[in-house]
This record gives sequence, C-alpha cells and structure tokens, in this order.
Amino acid sequence: MKISVLAVMMAGMIAAPALGADLVQPDPAPPAYAPEIRVSDNPSGWYLRGDVGYSFNHLRGAHYYQGSNASLVDFTKADVKNSYMAGVGVGYQVNSRLRTDLTFDYTGKSDFNGSTQGSCGVASACTSRDISSWQAYTLMANAYIDLGTYNHITPYVGAGIGGSYVKWDALHNTSCDDSNSSNCDATEIHDGRGKWRFAYQVMAGASIDLTCNWKADIGYRFRQILGGDMFGYRDNGGPGSDKGFTTQTVQIGARYQFGGCPQPVAYEAPPQVPLVYK
Repeated sequence: MKISVLAVMMAGMIAAPALGADLVQPDPAPPAYAPEIRVSDNPSGWYLRGDVGYSFNHLRGAHYYQGSNASLVDFTKADVKNSYMAGVGVGYQVNSRLRTDLTFDYTGKSDFNGSTQGSCGVASACTSRDISSWQAYTLMANAYIDLGTYNHITPYVGAGIGGSYVKWDALHNTSCDDSNSSNCDATEIHDGRGKWRFAYQVMAGASIDLTCNWKADIGYRFRQILGGDMFGYRDNGGPGSDKGFTTQTVQIGARYQFGGCPQPVAYEAPPQVPLVYK
C-alpha cells in the first residue's frame, strides 16, 4: 500500500511540469489608440490697434514772398506748439519676429506763432505778428522687428513710409512800427492751404502681453514731414510755405490679436507596426 501511494505521488510530480509547459500566458493586448492632443501656438495672424499720444512738434522754418519785388524771405520767428495724436490701424503678424501694419492717425491742431521784419504801411521798419495753426492726417505703411519676448514683454523697432495731409488755417498778419508798437497796420488775413506731403518715421517700444489676445503697447515715434504750401497771397504779400515738420511722439495703445490664444489640435499618429509572434 505504501509503495502504491509513493508511486502516485512521484507520477504527479513528473506530470506537473509538463502540464505547466502547455499553459502559456498570452501577450497582453495593445491598448486602444486615442488621438493625441497637442497645443498649437502660432503667433501669426491679423490684429487691430489703437493709439493715443503726445507730440512734441518742431517747424523747420517758413518763408514767403515779400513786397513788389517778390523776394523770398524767411520768417524771423516760426514756432509751433505741441499737440496730441490719436490713431488706428490694422496689421498682420507674419511670424514671431516680423509684423506689418497700415496706420491712420490725426495730429491735433497746433498753434503757430511767427514774425517778420520789413517796411509796412505805417513805418519803414516794422515787425509783424503772424498767427495761425495747423493739423495733419497721416497714412503710413509700417514694418516692425520684434526682438524676442522676455517675461511677457516684447521690445521692438520699426520704420514706416507714407503721406501726411497738412492743413493750415488762415494766417492773421499784423505789422506794427518798431518804434511805436501801438502804431499798427490793419490785420491782413491770408487763406490757409492744405496739401498731401511725403512723410516717413522710425519707431521703438515694447508690447506687453495682457492676455493671449490683448497686448498693451508703449512706444516712441520720430516722424519727418516734408515742406509745402502754408498760406496764399494777399495785398502784395505771399504766398508762403513751411519747410516741413519733425514730430516726436510718446504714445500708448492696445492691440487685439485674432487667434492669439493657443488652440488644441488633434492629429493622427503614424500606424503602428503589428506585433509578430514566433
């Protein structure tokens, strides 16, 4: 009896490994594929802008035709006051470094104070007081280089070319005796002139990311406007013209970037190579 039990136990021990060899665990099934989601952060696209600022204006001089000999004479004094500016524009961010825009802005009315010297109706030595004002509408095509973004701040430089429509108001001219300032001619009024002129500018500043769509802009702009007609002829005097303007503007503004926020984009992964079992 003992021999039979021992024989059965030995037979079981021999059969167990053989049975285990037949029970092969299958490889785990590959997980089901789900499209991968990534974030698209494309800086290109259209934007709108608006700006306001303060312009430090400088008139490069003025001259006019004086007397019956029609000699061209410079104003002894020709100064203009500072003024404000406001503008709008539409632009396109080409890539993370380059953007362009088209802007239209208005330079507010700036007072002109001038004087000339010569003879007048009351004396042979007179000094005039000339009063007027000017304003300008400017259309510019601009290009900017963004110099990289540092903690949400992007410094930039830029340049633009275009034209300015400079509109002069009527010039009021009053000449008085140098030896007696109360002895004056009647005031002459010369019609003001307006004309489109070539203009160019250079800019520098920085934009600040407020949100993914909105940016604040703080900048400096130097603009040169060429000379042109200023006032017309009246009673043996004129016409006159200015020699052009330079304006230095400190401005603040905002830009709205269409599609500026990162967008999730699904894409298909390449097909997987099927597993081969040997």
